[in-house]
Amino acid sequence: MSDQAFEDLMASLDTAMIVVTTAAEDERAGCLVGFHAQSSISGQHYSVWLSKANHTYRVSLRATHFAVHFLTSSDLALAERFGTRSGEDTDKFEGLQTVTGDGGVPLIRELPNRMVLERIATLDDGGDHVCVTTRVVSSHSGGAFSPLRLSDCSHLDAGHASEERAITP
Repeated sequence: MSDQAFEDLMASLDTAMIVVTTAAEDERAGCLVGFHAQSSISGQHYSVWLSKANHTYRVSLRATHFAVHFLTSSDLALAERFGTRSGEDTDKFEGLQTVTGDGGVPLIRELPNRMVLERIATLDDGGDHVCVTTRVVSSHSGGAFSPLRLSDCSHLDAGHASEERAITP
């Protein structure tokens, strides 16, 4: 298999970027995510893939609810905040206005295009990310927007490399 061909195909998709937030036992977490998709029409389901290297993944193991915040083309600073820092050693929410949603999930006021999700299942197929399948509990739109794309964030250095895992498989 050609790794370069696969990388070229994925880069051509230029996926929209999101921030996923969650909480468990009064511990908040959030990260920048590029792997996500609607996964059912009726009922309304959405799936996100979380890196096993991230603090957010470890919190997600104890969480029941998640929020997907859709980033607009003007939200690069928030993408950088949630994509380049580690929740292990910094509070990514410091200085942001948040409200608490269902299941204690933090909702970022600056990002009004969002959904609150409730976990249905988690799939770990052995890769460096896990799939969290969810049911949409609520959604809010601030109106039409141009999404922040992977190509807009390609210069950001992730807080952890995908090979790093605090939990051994």
